[in-house]
Formats: sequence, structure tokens, C-alpha cells
Amino acid sequence: MKLKDILLCLLSAVLFVLSLSNIDLEFFAWFAFVPLLFALDGKELLESFGCGFLTGFASFLGALYWIIVAVHTYGYIPVVPSGLILLLLVGYLSLFYGVFALIHHFLRQRLGSQAVFFAPFVWVSMEFLRSFFLTGFPWAMVGHTQYLNLPFVQMADLTGVYGLSFVILLVNATVYLILRRWSLKQFPYRAGAMTVIALLASLVYGYTRIHAIDRKVSQQPVLKVAVTQGNIDQSIKWDESFQKQTLKIYERLSLRVAQERPDLIIWPETATPFFFQDAKEYQPLVLNIPKETGASLLFGSPSYTVKDQRVSHYNSAYLISPGGEIVGKYDKIHLVPFGEYVPLKDLLFFMGSLGEGIGDFKSGKEATLLSLPQTRFGVVICFEIIFPDLCRQFVKKGAEFLVTLTNDAWFGRTSAPYQHMAIATFRAVENRVFIARAANTGISGFIDPKGKIISHGGIFTEEAMNETIRRMNEKTFYTLYGDVFAWVCAACTVFVLGTAALRKRGLKGKGQ
Repeated sequence: MKLKDILLCLLSAVLFVLSLSNIDLEFFAWFAFVPLLFALDGKELLESFGCGFLTGFASFLGALYWIIVAVHTYGYIPVVPSGLILLLLVGYLSLFYGVFALIHHFLRQRLGSQAVFFAPFVWVSMEFLRSFFLTGFPWAMVGHTQYLNLPFVQMADLTGVYGLSFVILLVNATVYLILRRWSLKQFPYRAGAMTVIALLASLVYGYTRIHAIDRKVSQQPVLKVAVTQGNIDQSIKWDESFQKQTLKIYERLSLRVAQERPDLIIWPETATPFFFQDAKEYQPLVLNIPKETGASLLFGSPSYTVKDQRVSHYNSAYLISPGGEIVGKYDKIHLVPFGEYVPLKDLLFFMGSLGEGIGDFKSGKEATLLSLPQTRFGVVICFEIIFPDLCRQFVKKGAEFLVTLTNDAWFGRTSAPYQHMAIATFRAVENRVFIARAANTGISGFIDPKGKIISHGGIFTEEAMNETIRRMNEKTFYTLYGDVFAWVCAACTVFVLGTAALRKRGLKGKGQ
């Protein structure tokens, strides 16, 4: 690989990273991968893979550098092994970029330069595969860069975030083709027209939906919700001597928000760093808070069950009524690999959990809805919010809003809490619901059904926030049918690959 190609790949990665939250130069995403497409010109098979892999490696290294903070600072893994864990994850994710480049190379060999317009289909197929393969990690998708671009993101209620990635890659492909043919004074009018039509269609749809959702929201019943952010330092969170002080912090914050008479008060993930179900000393204190505030209380806590003398631990959320009774419980379904459990434990017997606390959780069985007197809602815990198919299951079952509980203290003062919050906005758009987010150290806040962050707190600060949200009952296309668009892109990719495989390689010269 030549130095020029390396620099082009790195330029693509830098532009992509700059477009992510919390830098938020989202405009860069619209041409970020043009340098990569130029780097792939005229390359052989392995060189193409190398270009894609290098771009992915630099992109994910820039996007996910905070992994080392979680693993080293709070997982107590020495810095060198922590760095290796980060590099292994980044290397794995980079394979998807490498496979994209391989497929692009193959199509260029068989179909000529016009094959670049299949790039959006291939890209979406790789992002979709990444979302579920080996438990999935749909973080830093190209579409996520546009979370502040409200008109454009509205299409997510049809296509999910994959529709945004598709259009962005289509624009990248068109810019590449225009620049490539500039010296030949051959403007790709047909390709340009298709891209303009796709952009206009997405924007017209977006503005139309924004106005329709605003009208819909104004007609829906209101609900007063409060979120609290205790800002409990991760280094002392599980310290038994600090447990009572933690509860006193949340009691104080709850009484503060109670002045505005909310229907629901929310504490973050594992806000009670002990087994609430049998904490004889602290359980009465927690149960008394809803009685004092007159509001239902939702909070995170570890829990356990015993069956056949085997203990199973869960990362759970409890709902307490204003009368001080436990009226609902949700057990986290999608656990964090190596943070909450060790995958392939029989093979990886030498590895333990990287997290503090329990560290060996079991998955919950179903998307359980929790009920208030007025409505039902869904709860997702920690990084469950990044999985669109899981979140839509709650709304499909009847949830009228979503709550996400998290503890982003693991990430320190990095871009991770901002990225986590940005991803949550897409779940609001896909399902057209309000989302309340309670985070231990931030970012706590509220998101409306258009994906707009209507209020939020700071990071590593105490927060007590009230918001009036609306109970939404619309079932979007995405809520009902899920990732149909991504499946169509995957099917098109397979079809085009099959068609190209039947062509003789000798035809590649046309349009090269």
C-alpha cells in the first residue's frame, strides 16, 4: 500500500470521527468516505481489504478510545492489557470495513466504475451484520453522525438508522464519481439526479413528519416525569460504607423534584448498589420515598433468584408505587460482554468480568412493560438503548414512552456519554415516543419523538430535572416491522454479488 493510499484512508477516518458526537461536525460525514473510495481505485484484492481495514481501524480507534478508560481505570486491568483489549475490539470491528472494501473491489472488477453506486447497499449490509453478529455492537454507525440534523433523521421511523447511512454513502459515492470524472469533463448527470432526488425526498419527508408529529404530540395526554443524577463516583459506588450516603443523595434529589409533583421519579442504573430485594436496613428507606413524594419510583438494582440451589443474578429495574409497593420489575436482556458476563465461559474460563459489583449476570427473558395508573412504559438498561430491534419490542407491546437507565461513570470524561446520548435519539424517532434518560454521572435528560434533546444535564454533576412529556400511541412502520430496509439492502447485495459473479472478468474495462 502506497503512502498516498494510507493518507487517504486516514483522512476518511479523521473526517468520520470529527462528525461524531461530541465534536458534532456532522457535515463531514457527507464526504468522509470519498478519500477511501479513491484509495480503492485500481487496487488488488488484498490491498483493497487493507485499505478498508485501515480506515476502519483508525475510525473505531478514534470513536472508541474510551474503552481503555473503562477497562483500565474501573476494570482494574493494567494499562498494557487494557490497550490490547481495545485494539482487539477495534480490529474486530474493522473487519466489517475490510469486507466492504473486498466486495467493492469485486464489483468494480465485474461491473466497472458504476459499481460505486452499490456501495450504499454493501455498507448498510455490513452495518446491519455488525448490529447482531457475535451479540452485536451497533455503535458509531454512519447515520448516528446526523442526530442533530432533525429533518434528515425523520426517515428513521421507516428505515431505522440504516436509511440515513444509505443516503450518506450515496452522496459520498456521487461526490467520488463527480471528482473522478472532473478531469474528463464528464458529469454523471444520471447519478447526480438520483442522489438529489434521494436527498430531496428524505428532507421533504422529514419536514412533513416534523409538523405531523408536533400536531400529534399536542393532542396526547401529558405525564410529568423527573430524572435524578446522583453523580456517585464509580470508585466508591460499591463501597458498603457509602451505601447509606448514596441513598441520602437520591432521597434529597427526589424531594427536590417532588416539588413539581411528578407522576414518576427515575433513578439511574444500579442506583441502589446492593440487593434491594432483601436489604433489610435500606429497603424501608427506599420504599418510603414514593410515599413522601407521592410519585412512583423507578430505579436500578441488582437482583437474584434461587432455583435448584443455583443462584442467578440480574441487572434489574424496580418500579415502586406511591403507596410504597413493588409493582413491577424488568431484568436486563442484552448484557455487556465481559462487563456483565463472560461469553463462551467454558472456553474463556481464565477470564473474569471487567466490572465491579456482581459481574456475572444472567439475561432477562422478555421485554417486560411496567405500568403506572395512567399508562405503560418500557425500560432499557445501559447499552440496551443502542439496539433498535430490542427497543421497538417494548413499543410494539404497548409502551407509550421509554426510559433508559445507565451508569456512564465507566467512561470518565470522554466522548462516550455524548455518543451514548446521541444514539438514544434514534430510538425516539424510530418509535415516535418520548425517552427519559437517567444516568449516574450524566448525561441525563429527555428526548422528544422527533429525536430532539429537549433538556439535559451536565456530566459529573448532580442533577434533578422535571419535564412534561406526552404519552404516544402511534405504531410506526419501523416499530411494527423492524429492519426491513436493512434486510432489503442485504438481499440486494447478495443479488448483485451473484449477478457479478456470473459476469466474465474481461468486461471490467468498461467505465474503468
